[in-house]
Amino acid sequence: MLSHKHLIFMEVARVLSFTKASEALFISQSAISKQVKRLEEYYKTGLFERSGNSISLTAAGKLLYQKLLEAKQLQQELHQEFSELNEHFSPQISMVIGASTTISLYILPPVLSAFLQQNPNAQLTLKNRNSENIVKALLEHEIDLGIVEGVNKLSNVTYTPFLTDEVIAVCSSKNPLKKQQLELKDLYDIPLALREPGSGTLAVLAAALEKKKVRLLDLTIKIRLGGTEALKNFVRVDTCLAFLPRQAVLKELESGELVELPIEGLTVKRNFNFIQRKGTENNSPYREFMRFMKQRYSKTE
Repeated sequence: MLSHKHLIFMEVARVLSFTKASEALFISQSAISKQVKRLEEYYKTGLFERSGNSISLTAAGKLLYQKLLEAKQLQQELHQEFSELNEHFSPQISMVIGASTTISLYILPPVLSAFLQQNPNAQLTLKNRNSENIVKALLEHEIDLGIVEGVNKLSNVTYTPFLTDEVIAVCSSKNPLKKQQLELKDLYDIPLALREPGSGTLAVLAAALEKKKVRLLDLTIKIRLGGTEALKNFVRVDTCLAFLPRQAVLKELESGELVELPIEGLTVKRNFNFIQRKGTENNSPYREFMRFMKQRYSKTE
């Protein structure tokens, strides 16, 4: 099994920073340095090159990191097989999940709570980033499982459908736009507030508009905001039109604070998918988590 020293080394190697590793692991920098030094003494070679405030892996460090990633995968497979042989074997499940804003803030929390109640040995970490950065984090082994909008069709990533959501046009209840019946051509004259590049919401909106021969670059984009909450808070008090996930604005639509503005001829649907690194599809913890998420979410719809 992976030792405590090796797990610490893996985190330092992943982020290439003793400070960041200390923050992520809730361990002092001196303790991390001590554990890395012990490993270097054991292997009788340096694992990191220090240059000022930055560090990089030596050839030996790169080799060790790669082999430890393989060992972690083997350990997960071993736990899975033992669980199948002996129902009393119940190792702790430690999983880092990355999800885009809509999923992290509006869909996962209640379902994660139910999962933890059913799996008391589970320890979960949820990281909220846009879809582009979730894929990056998965490939860099920063997360074990991701949930993102759409499919990028990367050869080293497996995609599994999770759920479908709708992106809708909304404005403030004080905005004169709320009384209008909008058509696609009206978008050229209306100031827009949109998400930042890399956002899955923005990507699916751009794709839907392109199908209607409308380019985002030809529209009047007044502001781009990083995050669904920032965009929602902005459009509450501004005259811009915004495109937001329906799941993210259910409460505001119900209270009347925001108003949905259907646009004739435009429907923006998006599919959320679980993403995994190729080769981890049969890992029991991931498979069971995905099954639980899909079952529980279907009950909440």
